Amino acid sequence: MTAAARLDYEKLGDLELARRLGAGDAAAVRLITARNNQRLFRTAWSILRSRADAEDAVQNAYLRAFAAAGEFEGRSSLSTWLTRIVINEALGRKRAAGRRLAALDGGSVTMLDEYREKLMGGSTTGLPDGSLAREQIRRMLEQAIARLPDAFRLVFVLREIEGLSVEEAAEALGVAAATVKTRHFRARRRLQEELAPELKSALSGTFPFAGADCEAMTARVLAAIRGWADSKP
Repeated sequence: MTAAARLDYEKLGDLELARRLGAGDAAAVRLITARNNQRLFRTAWSILRSRADAEDAVQNAYLRAFAAAGEFEGRSSLSTWLTRIVINEALGRKRAAGRRLAALDGGSVTMLDEYREKLMGGSTTGLPDGSLAREQIRRMLEQAIARLPDAFRLVFVLREIEGLSVEEAAEALGVAAATVKTRHFRARRRLQEELAPELKSALSGTFPFAGADCEAMTARVLAAIRGWADSKP
C-alpha cells in the first residue's frame, strides 16, 4: 500500500470505515484494529480477568462488528460502538460460564514489558532495584484493580485507563452518566485504601495490548473475516 493510500484511510470517517469493514477491506480492518485493539482488550479483561478469554472476546467482537457493520449509523463513534460490542461479548461469556471468576492466578495477570516513567510516581529512593520495584508495583496495581467489584472495575478501566469521558463510558455501558460517576468514585476510593499515594496516578501504562499482540489479533481477525466471506454462497 502506498503512503498516499494510507493517508487516505487515516482521513476516512467512521461511517466509511464501518462500510469498508463490512466489505472485508483489509486496509480498513488493519486501521480499525490498530486504533481499537488495546481499548477493547482492556475492556474485555476488566470483565473476564483472563488474558486468553479477553483476546477471544475481542476477536469475536470484531467478527460481530464485521457482520453488523451495515447497522452502524454513526450516532456514536466507531470506537464506542466497538466497545459496546466487546462489553456484550465479554458479559455473555461470563454469564455462560455460570460463575464469577475468583482472584487472578499467576497466568491470568497480564504481563507488561515496560512501564512509563511516571509509574514510579517520582523518586525510587528506599525502594529495591528499579526493575524489581517496577515489577512489584505492576503487580500491586493490576491485582488491586482485579479485586474491584465487577461493575466498578469496568467503569474504572474505561475512565482511568482508557480515558473515556463520563458520557462516552455511559454510552458504551448503556447506563446513566450518574451511575458511571458513582461507580468511578467508589472504585477510586477502594483503590486509594489499598495503594500507596505514589501509585495512584500510575495507571496509563497498565494492560498494554500493542506490538506483537496487536499484530497477531489483526491477523486473526483478517483470517476469520476471509474465511467467513469465502464460506458465503
